Amino acid sequence: MDIERTIKNLRQKGYKVSCFENAEDAAAYLNRIIDQKSVGFGDSTTLLSMKLFERLSSHNEVLDPQNCAAETDFMDTAKQCLTTEVYLTSMNALSENGEIVNMDGTGNRIAGSLFGHEKVFFVCGTNKLVPTLEEAVWRVRNIAAPQNAMRLGLKTPCAKRGDRCYDCSSPERICNGMMIHFNKMHGIEMEVVLINEQLGF
Repeated sequence: MDIERTIKNLRQKGYKVSCFENAEDAAAYLNRIIDQKSVGFGDSTTLLSMKLFERLSSHNEVLDPQNCAAETDFMDTAKQCLTTEVYLTSMNALSENGEIVNMDGTGNRIAGSLFGHEKVFFVCGTNKLVPTLEEAVWRVRNIAAPQNAMRLGLKTPCAKRGDRCYDCSSPERICNGMMIHFNKMHGIEMEVVLINEQLGF
């Protein structure tokens, strides 16, 4: 994929873009620039693999639905994440034209990426980069969603077979809402952190 073209297009759309060769350098960068803030996480295997919750928690107030405090659950924590100063999430696909695509079952990741924070960071491995918006949507439905469903042990056709979206009607379906960021949202800082590694789904 043409990473330089992607970076140029993202910047034209209003995003700040930071690039790193590996996840360790990206994590060190985020740990350095996010300080003394309230931080919310989207439900992201990329962030989990980078151990950002552990790093940032030493000098920030961090809320992560994957690391709930004893007295709270996923939904309570996810709601609190929507009101933090900083929000970190990943993306399911990124087109070379700079469109960011995310699918959600509960809606917390999509909601958190839209409004209410001082700054949103999208942290993304280059495995999620595709040439076009159409291919980005295809990737979300047929690669990211089935792999996430398998990871979560859900009772869906895509989790059972692991090959594609079946547009199912399972109560555990996670393909309930899709968000396409065509440009940076108004009134909020947004930064794409691109990492030249295979990260997440």
